Amino acid sequence: MNQHVLVLNCGSSSIKFAIIDAETGAAPLQGIAENLGAHNAQLRYSFDGKETAIELSDNANHKEALASIGRVLKQHDALQSSIIAVGHRVVHGGERFEQSCLIDPLVKEGIRDLAKMAPLHNLAHVAGIESAQDAFPDLPQVAVFDTAYFQTLPKHAYLYALPYALYEQHGIRKYGFHGSSHHFVSHEAARLLNKGIGQCNLITAHLGNGCSITAIKQGKAIDTSMGFTPLEGLVMGTRCGDIDPSVATFLIESLDYSAAQVSALMNKQSGLQGISQLSNDCRTLEEQQALGNENAKLALDMFVHRLVKYIGSYIALVGPLDALVFTGGIGENSSYIRQQTIAQLAHMGFSLDETLNAETRFGRSGRISDATSKSVFAIATNEEWVIAKDTIHCAFKA
Repeated sequence: MNQHVLVLNCGSSSIKFAIIDAETGAAPLQGIAENLGAHNAQLRYSFDGKETAIELSDNANHKEALASIGRVLKQHDALQSSIIAVGHRVVHGGERFEQSCLIDPLVKEGIRDLAKMAPLHNLAHVAGIESAQDAFPDLPQVAVFDTAYFQTLPKHAYLYALPYALYEQHGIRKYGFHGSSHHFVSHEAARLLNKGIGQCNLITAHLGNGCSITAIKQGKAIDTSMGFTPLEGLVMGTRCGDIDPSVATFLIESLDYSAAQVSALMNKQSGLQGISQLSNDCRTLEEQQALGNENAKLALDMFVHRLVKYIGSYIALVGPLDALVFTGGIGENSSYIRQQTIAQLAHMGFSLDETLNAETRFGRSGRISDATSKSVFAIATNEEWVIAKDTIHCAFKA
């Protein structure tokens, strides 16, 4: 049976899409519709190594973007006719969705209900699902949840030390995110170690504009840095990560911030962007640091400091460690961040091979530690492949 899946990742103002061979992970066509709802909305895609850009109408929405993606697919008829299902990345599944599932009206209702926990993400997912159902009415559609991977977290790890009734009545707990990425790179690390995933103790660090780190013991996630929302944990591109909750009440009570302003500050104006006052892009900050910019250096130092703290604490949780894994846009490509992080872990038995660290970037995966070190890998993630495989399983399982 053909294994081609159309994978969609619908954000508040964008749709990432790819046709993925679920058996091999190959992506013959992929692209993004971006700036949706704005005057400069456009669709960019690559096919057979050729890049194409298409201007969309002013304020184009998800439905219009999916229609444009459908027209692109029709230009590649053989590829379009090979698609057998549509897989949707959904950020928040709460406790309601413990695994991927076929989308029906009740599933859509559940995703919409969970928008109170991820308003920017889940409402966009519903819009994308409904648009995809209109565009591809004859294909089974599957929701793959970021949070599902973390269903193995023990209760003492996912609960907050708040009145228990808040968990019972409102579901306030740690959920975790980037699950598809942590799943993929942990299995790749097991392959590189030549061990079964159930035999592996790992720490996987997904570092990009959003960052999360996960402790994996005997192949199962036992703790992770992101929480009730994707705001908790590491320093990120524009998110502050861990912070004293009283900062929020101070901003509201003493500086007259509204709740919406506090949320915007912590999610969109903080992190690398807020500290550096320059950019949320690690590449820009590394360049500016080299030119002597002190704020850029401070932002990178804080990023590494928080990361090292989490790695150290997770080593204590997982026991004898098989490998530390870097992934995501920063984790895969920033040899500087990896070098700075491992340098601070030297007393714990880590050291890098400078040549391997410099060369293992831009899609290359492999070991970057030297022969005397505990294993450290940089692995290019492939969340879309995980989504494609889950979609096939849900849509066609016996």
